[in-house]
Amino acid sequence: MLEFFQFVREISNLRAKAQKQLAEAYEEFIEAQMALGYMKLEQTSIGVEDRYSIATKARNIIGVTIPYIQVDVKPLTEYPYNPYDTSIQLDQATMKMTEAIKAIAELSSAEAAVKRLAEAIASTKRRVNSLEYVIIPRMLATIRYIEMHLEEAEREDFFRLKRIKGRMAKEEAGKPTILVS
Repeated sequence: MLEFFQFVREISNLRAKAQKQLAEAYEEFIEAQMALGYMKLEQTSIGVEDRYSIATKARNIIGVTIPYIQVDVKPLTEYPYNPYDTSIQLDQATMKMTEAIKAIAELSSAEAAVKRLAEAIASTKRRVNSLEYVIIPRMLATIRYIEMHLEEAEREDFFRLKRIKGRMAKEEAGKPTILVS
């Protein structure tokens, strides 16, 4: 339960961080577009290879499997475009977008964790309610029924024993006693 609330608190911070980084990256891309022009920026972006790899891992929290998304950025061996033909705003925008992508991956991990933990909590709550309002009352009713049945059988046995003692007493009283002297 503590992990759930920890993730909930973490989400708002991660969301704000991701939004801020995305806004900064888009501002940098807008500046790069103004410096280079739309066509040049588009041509430059076509030649860039994908350097992001996303790895998903799972971890177990209170019996719930939670995904963890990790973004790995391959280091540049060489510039994918001619740095003399572009502006520095494009490099800054690319770096800021890389940070924004990492923040988004972290945010999505936290949101997935909250979703799965909330589902597990709801499921557990349904089970607890089922136990509390259905199964335990049925068991208590069954226990009361068995107790009443056993008490009734005990009363019947007691009554039988009394009758048998009464008959035995009558038979003893009706027999002639022989005195031996």
